[in-house]
Amino acid sequence: MRAPLQFVLDFFTGGDPVQPAPSVSAAPTVDARVTDAASAPLAHPAPSASSRSTGEQEFPLVQPKDSPRGFTHPAANRHAQLQGVMVSYRFERSRRNSIGFLVGADGLVVRSPNWVTMREVDAAVQEKSAWIVAKLQQFKERQTEQFQKAIEWRHGAEVPFLGRTVQLCVMERGVGRVLGQDLAPEQVLPVTVPPGASVTQVRDAAQAWLKKQAKVLFEERLHHFAPLLGVRWQKLSLSSASTRWGSARTDGHIRLNWRLIHLPISQIDYVVVHELAHLREMNHSPRFWETVGGVMPDYAERRKALRQAPVDLKED
Repeated sequence: MRAPLQFVLDFFTGGDPVQPAPSVSAAPTVDARVTDAASAPLAHPAPSASSRSTGEQEFPLVQPKDSPRGFTHPAANRHAQLQGVMVSYRFERSRRNSIGFLVGADGLVVRSPNWVTMREVDAAVQEKSAWIVAKLQQFKERQTEQFQKAIEWRHGAEVPFLGRTVQLCVMERGVGRVLGQDLAPEQVLPVTVPPGASVTQVRDAAQAWLKKQAKVLFEERLHHFAPLLGVRWQKLSLSSASTRWGSARTDGHIRLNWRLIHLPISQIDYVVVHELAHLREMNHSPRFWETVGGVMPDYAERRKALRQAPVDLKED
């Protein structure tokens, strides 16, 4: 008789991956860290990416069109609605005797023994949904705080822009002198604020400037790549989503996260091509990646760099 299955939870912050808990021979029990479930041979595999199709394709993985904002692992192959939030996670089979839940920079990874059915895995994920969503949110907030702390919204601050930095130059209304005149225009992020403006007002003004630059650049890159892919986009909207870089709908509506403007143009172009390619393939099938690679042979390297970007998102 096999030992009952245990669920191992780990909020990963840079240490070693979660290790399976010791197996037990007693009847299933529940405590603060583990719970048990019945064991059985593998019944059915996770559905393939090409079998999932919706009216809106999101980067880096498809989610239902009307689903609430959620969390997406860049290598996700399964989805679950947890606590009203869509969580796309990476599922892996492993040589272990417990189901492990690992939350890290990329999102949620669930590892399971080969003999556990997908129904049991799905049930385990649902049972731990509160813990999973809480840890994903904690990790997201930590990433956001780290990124925001890197930018001090005051005169002279350095702000990431297209993979380099520009200097935030603040001018109060009514003052005839622009601060930062010793810098070249391309080195400056200029904002005008009321006298005695707060840090929040400076930040909002700076972000408005960044969004304006983003809109112009994104439209330019869409116009450049759409003919190469043989597609037509109809509308561009800027997104402030905290979990994805962009999305594409079958009606040609493209949404791109304005925070891409912080990143190098090579990574921006990758997201643009990725979303435009979805106007031909609303999935992540081999044909989709062939479409991306047809105009961007080095997309894998760009995608890897994007996943490592220290920007308030997610990632995707």
